[in-house]
Amino acid sequence: MLFSSLTFLFCFLPAVVGMYYLIRRELRNVFLLLASIFFYAWGEPKYLPVIFTTITISYIGALTIERFSHKRILLALFVLLDLSFLFYFKYTNFFLENLNLIFHQKWSLKVVLPLGISFYTFQALSYLVDVYRGQVKAQKNYLKIALYICLFPQLIAGPIVKYHDVSDQIDNREETIDKVYYGIRRFIIGLAKKVLIANTLGGIADKVFRTLTEEGSIDVVTAWLGGISRALQVYYDFSGYSDMAIGLGAVFGFKFLENFNYPYISKTMSEYWQRWHISLATWCKDYIYIPMGGSRVVPWRIYFNIFFLFFVIGLWHGASWNFVVFGVLNGLLVMTERFFGLPKKIFKKMWIVPQYLYVFIIFIINAILANTDTMKHSLMQVRGMFGLFKNTDAFYPLSYYIDRAGCIIFAVALLCCAPIFKNMLDWGKKWKITLIGVDVWLFVLLFLSCMQLAVTTYNPFIYFRF
Repeated sequence: MLFSSLTFLFCFLPAVVGMYYLIRRELRNVFLLLASIFFYAWGEPKYLPVIFTTITISYIGALTIERFSHKRILLALFVLLDLSFLFYFKYTNFFLENLNLIFHQKWSLKVVLPLGISFYTFQALSYLVDVYRGQVKAQKNYLKIALYICLFPQLIAGPIVKYHDVSDQIDNREETIDKVYYGIRRFIIGLAKKVLIANTLGGIADKVFRTLTEEGSIDVVTAWLGGISRALQVYYDFSGYSDMAIGLGAVFGFKFLENFNYPYISKTMSEYWQRWHISLATWCKDYIYIPMGGSRVVPWRIYFNIFFLFFVIGLWHGASWNFVVFGVLNGLLVMTERFFGLPKKIFKKMWIVPQYLYVFIIFIINAILANTDTMKHSLMQVRGMFGLFKNTDAFYPLSYYIDRAGCIIFAVALLCCAPIFKNMLDWGKKWKITLIGVDVWLFVLLFLSCMQLAVTTYNPFIYFRF
């Protein structure tokens, strides 16, 4: 079930919120767990045993680690058990495809990736490691661990919530009118990002990509239109989902950490990864980079740690060579920035615009890598952006790809990459000025989003495939 679906908006969500606040407080966790199970089963009931096996392994594993000695061996055992499901469902096809290429065979299992497995597996691992480190006590109530991993606002596509950040909230959280009001507003903003901006830009990017694959080449202007549209689509699609998840969490009294902080105003790739998909970056830093020694080791080990960190981030996103290249490219850029001290020595002396462009162009390439099926197609679009097709018969007027409404959405998307409106609201709060019409505009955004959902069938969430 999609957050951006009429079924969710007008059936599931009102029913769950209404029932949640009508029942007794001591029953709310159980009800929320049942609602989350129903939410997941709506789309893929056959994978419920997978998620509950992960929950059971994590529940038993934490109790075992806390009670017995040889904790490191036990941690490794239960981590491998949790990861075995992720490896099987996510990487089996990739592994067999490469074996087939090497040995000229046709082995195939056709394993289908369960929704959300990349996210809920990392959450389960965070629980095990937090108990191992002594940051939290092992939870003796199975239903509470199930709620932590299954909680529907962040089940399918994050943010990746670390157990120590919400362990207290599972037992003791306060639902207030202010939180519900904030949550509704945040949800509407995320819905508008997804439906009005991401879906529109995704349609443009898909049309450009179809021209490229059908014609075998593309002109420079169209290639850049497609690349920028794809980069903006990825940002508004995923940040929109995160906004909706954070908003829904607030409605039920939970506080999830932010997942995006205007990544396109970053001036280096190092800064970019502190602003983009923050929950994944901090998870990998806390549970991979720092345990490997982080920056407290000899220089060559620091660079190896950075490279390995981004290699894992790349593979986490998907099982294909595109994602391997995606991870390696970002790792090499961050390593290069650190080695030459670019943020301190060079970038601070440069005009700020080239710094923004440097990050944005790299992310356009990232978005292309993450949203094309093969390296061949990725390289074709990058070639088109840099004018490396000598001749092209695929020239169509821009009006073929983007209409007047699309132009407006495109301009709004570029404008909202910077915290202009956020700064205006913060300025109004600072000087105690009420910005009239904010809630009216939110109602308009909700109305337009629902209208768009009613008349279109294009409504994918990009990160569902990761």
